[in-house]
Amino acid sequence: MAKNDIIEVILFGQEIGKLDYDENKRTSFFQYNPDFLESNQFNNLFPYIFKRINPVQVFNKFEGDTFKGLPPMIADSLPDLFGSIIFKEWFESKNQEFKKITPLEHLTYVSNRGMGALEYQPTADIPKSTTINIDEIVEVLNKVLDLKQDTSGEALNDTALLNIFKIGSSAGGARPKILISEHKETLTIIPGDIEYSDAYNHYLVKLNMDEEWGYNREKIEYAYYLLTQEAGIKMMPSKLIDNKHFATLRYDRQNGKKKHVLTATGLTGWDFKKPENSSYENLFKLALDLKVPHKDIQELFKRMVFNLVFQNTDDHLKNHSFIYNESTNSWNLAPAYDITYPLNINANYLKVSRALSINNKRTEIELEDVMTVAESFTIKNPKGIIKGVQNAIGIWDKITEELGIPDKVKTGIKNEFLLLKD
Repeated sequence: MAKNDIIEVILFGQEIGKLDYDENKRTSFFQYNPDFLESNQFNNLFPYIFKRINPVQVFNKFEGDTFKGLPPMIADSLPDLFGSIIFKEWFESKNQEFKKITPLEHLTYVSNRGMGALEYQPTADIPKSTTINIDEIVEVLNKVLDLKQDTSGEALNDTALLNIFKIGSSAGGARPKILISEHKETLTIIPGDIEYSDAYNHYLVKLNMDEEWGYNREKIEYAYYLLTQEAGIKMMPSKLIDNKHFATLRYDRQNGKKKHVLTATGLTGWDFKKPENSSYENLFKLALDLKVPHKDIQELFKRMVFNLVFQNTDDHLKNHSFIYNESTNSWNLAPAYDITYPLNINANYLKVSRALSINNKRTEIELEDVMTVAESFTIKNPKGIIKGVQNAIGIWDKITEELGIPDKVKTGIKNEFLLLKD
């Protein structure tokens, strides 16, 4: 497509607006479809940033790696680090220069394959593939991501990279992951962009590669999933594939339908990589402003306590999302995700700061800080919630033993658990 072609933004089968981008000014432009505005349908899709007006809206302050000049709600559709690496390799394998691609062109490749329900047209022509082999994907990914190896071998041809790009480039985050669909009856695995019907279970899979840390991080994440279930935190059902890859059902694909989902960063324009606005208090305020049910506020508090107790320090603003209910035109807190021990237990860290502050603190957080947040947002029985979360520590040894996690790793992580005491 041409550098400044306009693309259409599609949701629930209808065009809601058009998007343009000026490469020289690094500025984007959005205009609602007048028919969509006049219908007043789904008028709570974008509670912030987009104004519900007919004239063109200009966005020139959302720069940098997080937004790339796009409105935050649209930038949420772009892949993060891992997806970008794969997309770059595939694009350049076609003898095209990646640095020349515009954000709008990138969206045409995301097309209707992205997370959530937003789609973009026109669609870049991408050949379809119908079956995948996870072991083959891991083999190729190891070669792509290992900078010490020659990346010009036969295994990195256009087809091999295409298969990975198609099923992996839409998922966010820095670790290797792919989107797959597993047929409920035949258990056939196909790329996650081909189908979203109710005949399939739709998974986001985090791939175990070469265990560069000396242990399987995906098993650690599965152990943390089991901890969240013990603590009563809402997550999508998850499992291990081949006892090594972490797979979690996607909450943006339910009952054969796409669900409109935005991260806290995508909703508000708060850059998750910057400390400004990166606080749990802001998350609570956002949730209240979205008018989520109070049970969601209670749930958010429980997640904050869990992340604190179990040292999930990478709980940034893109790791908290909200899901739109098109029937009621309202928002809810999305199920929890990306909950794990994010550090290499074999490395030495002098001091680790939390991504989200609690009572203006990112380190040395105590019960008093947590109770201050509880009081500010009218949390019911906060000490009972804290006790329930901390009780989950009791199953750590059992689940890590059953998963075959090395003693040094399970003990090292357990020693980091924080008990909030009076």
